[in-house]
This record gives sequence, structure tokens and C-alpha cells, in this order.
Amino acid sequence: MVTIRNICKKYARNSVNAVDDLSLHLHDGEIFGFIGPNGAGKTTTIKMLTGAIVPDSGIIALDGAEIAKQPADVKRQIGFVPDAHDMFDRLTGLEYLHFLADVYGVGSSERNDRMALLLADFGLENDAAQYIRSYSHGMKQKLMVVGSLLHRPRLWVLDEPLTGLDPASAARLRREMRSMRDDGNTVFFSSHVLDVVEAVCDRIGIIANGTLLAAGSLDELRAQRDDASLEQLFNDLTGAFGGDGHA
Repeated sequence: MVTIRNICKKYARNSVNAVDDLSLHLHDGEIFGFIGPNGAGKTTTIKMLTGAIVPDSGIIALDGAEIAKQPADVKRQIGFVPDAHDMFDRLTGLEYLHFLADVYGVGSSERNDRMALLLADFGLENDAAQYIRSYSHGMKQKLMVVGSLLHRPRLWVLDEPLTGLDPASAARLRREMRSMRDDGNTVFFSSHVLDVVEAVCDRIGIIANGTLLAAGSLDELRAQRDDASLEQLFNDLTGAFGGDGHA
């Protein structure tokens, strides 16, 4: 289980918190959707969750281990697909995957088996020997997905992972999300594609202006708003907030 307790983050350029006293419990064996308007604080939350930045206050823990106190141990259990392709584009796809496998301590036999399976699943088996700089946007996205799964993470964090994916690869990603959940792992899925969030997520959190406005199953959220659709819920809850420059 992932515990996020009272985390706050303020950037020097802003007078208000990018994330303000946010608390969540992410359960084993669930896909948790995280949605909000542009500038709501989603990416800042994800950066804290993955250890890329440190909260000003609050606690983030995975299975009781706090990321601030045991950063290396916790990060080894996280797979992350960011919303930007910051990759080593002078490497080939295979070199990039071997580098990630080395970082996460994946043995040679397991990594080769996982690479072959995942590259085939996402249609990259014929391109893995090419340099990443020659890849299209969608190919880079698929390579990042493959790399994030090599070490079989306990927590899989996805920040707009559908961007650039063709329909077949998007469907494969959704199947992998469900497989991760069914294996007892946790998927944290941030997306603007509300129909996919509605279709695949067990629970959903809605954030705006750095504040968590609601969290629960879709049925629980709809019961509070006369059985509204997720789009209607989103618009009703976030309508009073505009983007404010937070990520």
C-alpha cells in the first residue's frame, strides 16, 4: 500500500502551494486514476510520489518504507512513465533497456526474457537495435513503457501514458495496467482521457489548484452528484478553478 500523508509543495515563483496538504491511500491491487485541469498539481504530485522532488512537508511511503528515509529501496519498486521523453537518444533501444535493467538490478536471463516479451507486445522488436533519436514520438513512448516494466514494479506510475500511442498499443497498455492490478500491484494513472479513466480505474482522485477535491470509486463519486458522468463530475468539481501555472 502507498501512503501519501499531508504533502505540500511550493515553488519559489508562486505565492501558493502547488500541492496543498494532499493525503491519499493507494491500495494493493488497484488502478487509481488521478485527474485535474492543467496546472492542478498532478505532475508535482507525481514527482513527489516517484522521488524526483522532495515535499516541503508530509510523508510518502510504500509498504511502510518512507521514500525520504529509504529513497533507493523505495525507488527500486517504482516504475515510472513520465509525460516527457527525456531519454538518452544516442543509445539504441536495446542499450537503453539494458541500462535500466542494470539500474534496477534485473538479472541477465530475466531481463532478456522480459525485453523479448514486452518489445514484441508493443511492436518494437524490429526497431530495438535502432538509435532512439530515429524513433517517432509514439515509439519513444512505447520504449519508455517497456523500460518501466522490466523490473516488475510494485508501484507503476503513469503520467499521460497514452500520448502518441496507436490504438493497438493503447489497448496493450490498458491490458498491462489490469494485469499489474490483478497481480496485486498498484497503478497510479494520470490522464486527461476521461473515458479511459472511467473504464479502467477502480478509484479516482480529482485535484484542482493543488487541493484534492474528491476521491473514491466512480459509483461513490457519482452518488454524491446525482449519478453524473465522470465528465460532469470533473466539470462540476473543477469549474471554479482555472490553471494557475502548477504542473
